[in-house]
Amino acid sequence: MNHAHPRAVVLGSGLAGTLAAAALTRNRFTVDLVEPDQLPTAAAPRKGLPQARHIHLLMSGGAEAIDALVPGTVQRLLDAGARRIPLTTDMVALAPEGWYRRWAGPTRYLIACSRDLLDFTVRRAVLAHPRVTVHQGVKASGLTGDARRVTGTRLQAADGTEAPLAADLVVDATGRAARTPHWLRDMGITGLNEARVDSGLAYASRVYRAPVTDPNWPVIVIQADPRLPQPGRAGGILPIEDGQWLVSMSGTPGAHPTNNPDAFRDFAYQLRHPLVGDLLGHAEPLTGVSVTHGTFNFRRYYENLTPWPDGLIVLGDALAAFNPVYGHGMSVAAQGALALRAETARRPATEPGLSRRIQRAIARPVSIAWEMATSQDLRYPHTRATGQPLNLAGRFSQWYASRLSHTATGSYRIATAMTEVTTLHAPPLTLAKPSILLAALLGPLRPQLSAPPFARETTLLNQAAALDSGPPVTGEIG
Repeated sequence: MNHAHPRAVVLGSGLAGTLAAAALTRNRFTVDLVEPDQLPTAAAPRKGLPQARHIHLLMSGGAEAIDALVPGTVQRLLDAGARRIPLTTDMVALAPEGWYRRWAGPTRYLIACSRDLLDFTVRRAVLAHPRVTVHQGVKASGLTGDARRVTGTRLQAADGTEAPLAADLVVDATGRAARTPHWLRDMGITGLNEARVDSGLAYASRVYRAPVTDPNWPVIVIQADPRLPQPGRAGGILPIEDGQWLVSMSGTPGAHPTNNPDAFRDFAYQLRHPLVGDLLGHAEPLTGVSVTHGTFNFRRYYENLTPWPDGLIVLGDALAAFNPVYGHGMSVAAQGALALRAETARRPATEPGLSRRIQRAIARPVSIAWEMATSQDLRYPHTRATGQPLNLAGRFSQWYASRLSHTATGSYRIATAMTEVTTLHAPPLTLAKPSILLAALLGPLRPQLSAPPFARETTLLNQAAALDSGPPVTGEIG
């Protein structure tokens, strides 16, 4: 291998794979990007990513990681019509504990756009790098090397022929269906621990033409309440590029949304508040309804596996995937790629033990998102969990999270602290500081809102309704 430009093979050209390639090229690697399908040449659907039709939230912790890996990405997204939505200023959210207030001031944010636009924007920049070669229409059929060191991969063409591809580092970013556990067993490496938490959630989404052109239109979220005896229903509206709304509904078993377009708005009226249903009466549907099941959380604890071969890294959904309702998958992948860049900058690619250090660094943001997602999903009585028992500490964590959310409905300080965690700028342990504990025990400082904080938008919508005789929308600022 060329030590001036070590070689890496990245399996999978989704967001995690392209960000891994970006991380490695910044550290002088030559990268072969392996993709079994043909990549779109525009911001269009990509085969093998059916969940792209649903709302994806790129939290600021992930957006800043992507911008560090692929400089200028956020600005390119904004130039293409994506929205930078400050939290909680432009967020209208009904949590199980009540409506959150729209606090003004310096806050974190999310980037709102379609998954197609995000993936294409990152992919186009990464593939333009002179040390990145993309192999389309081929797939990895296995690893080369042994339990001590992975030396590359075997590539299989569409006609079934195989050829080896040597590398100093192989990064598996092939998603939920990754074959690495099987390849490791073929090398004699067993004992991989896995956890799975499945709330049985199903998603249904469609795109609408937004009835109002407003650069400050908020993201709208109506969450389910797992404390209620009936199945959970949730929904939201995300303003995206081209003057469109991406609208997603979700439901747990017994309340699964369907792909029937005529039932989509009816489902919105079964949420805990009619706001989303009212708003859809003003909007023009542009697509049919896309439905996705299989939204379970799962995690593979590669960082604890012994032995762990040098030369192998697992990243993104191949390592851990989360219920998309919490909006952390893309940000965790980005922060994992940032950890990959940091570790490969410090040491030679072939240094013994480097892969284990990288894998452990990648696991840190995974652990944060995993704790938040699974603690919430385990609140539903029908959730099935393996490898993730709900013990006394877990039950206290659930109670405390609910208490914090209740306090946040009327406390700027707690709302801001929670936002720092949910946008992946701070670990959950920051919410256990004595001052935060005391504030949570005292509860909200202001009374809870009795209606959504939506007065300005109500005026805009009712002006539009006066033109098309649509139904009025109600709401008020608390």
